[in-house]
Amino acid sequence: MNHQDFPNPPRALWRDKWNEIIFGRGTFAGRLFDLVLLILILLSVVVVLLESVASIREKHGTSLRIGVWIFTGLFTVEYLARLATATSAKRYARSFFGIVDFLAIGPVYIGFLLGATRSFNVLRSLRLLRIFQIFKLTQFVGEAASIRAALSASLRKITVFLFVVLIIVIIVGALMYEIEGDRNGFTSIPEGMYWAVVTITTVGYGDISPHTVGGRFLACILMIIGYGIIAVPTGIVSYELARGSPEPMGSICQHCNLRYHDKDANYCKRCGASLR
Repeated sequence: MNHQDFPNPPRALWRDKWNEIIFGRGTFAGRLFDLVLLILILLSVVVVLLESVASIREKHGTSLRIGVWIFTGLFTVEYLARLATATSAKRYARSFFGIVDFLAIGPVYIGFLLGATRSFNVLRSLRLLRIFQIFKLTQFVGEAASIRAALSASLRKITVFLFVVLIIVIIVGALMYEIEGDRNGFTSIPEGMYWAVVTITTVGYGDISPHTVGGRFLACILMIIGYGIIAVPTGIVSYELARGSPEPMGSICQHCNLRYHDKDANYCKRCGASLR
């Protein structure tokens, strides 16, 4: 005898019903569940943010801590309910949002045991990622896929470009170390490289600045290069986007599973099956 001689017991009806409410969004109950969940998520994040303010924590610390644990308890019940009603509890637990759900509650308990609860509460803000599911922003999935395809096509060019930038940063950092020296804050080549990165990205913190004529001249050249450097990766990616990435979502052939078609295509370009 083997495991095939013992078929799996039928799935309980209550699990299917609650699965439709918790995971489904096509029913009124499912949309109401998502709305309540979103409100709880936002309120829990507000509590965490307020608890991080020292003046508020001193006056209302006890109430805020109680609120944190109330939300943690509610999210724990929700996480267990998702595990109980999921088609595959293991698949859900390993999924992206399953991990996010666990991070919303697991670190709180771990932090309580280690005596550092407050430092882990900020992870609850990750649950705001659910807003993309709740509001069904699937119309943006195709656009995200187009951007991902453009970035993937641009990867080699951008990698070479970043290596060139790294070489510039190393050379300029070493030159500034030699020109300015310790007296002007450039105590090492890495310190000069830090200044070069801040300058070439046009951030300009101002914590380190050149004081000699040679250093200022080099800084001017690097600033001009910086403007061009900002434009290069943008141009590379824009070019790939302008080439017209085919639409990967919403136009998947159900017959041969070909993913990429033109936006106005009605038939699959591989097998000829209707895409509509």
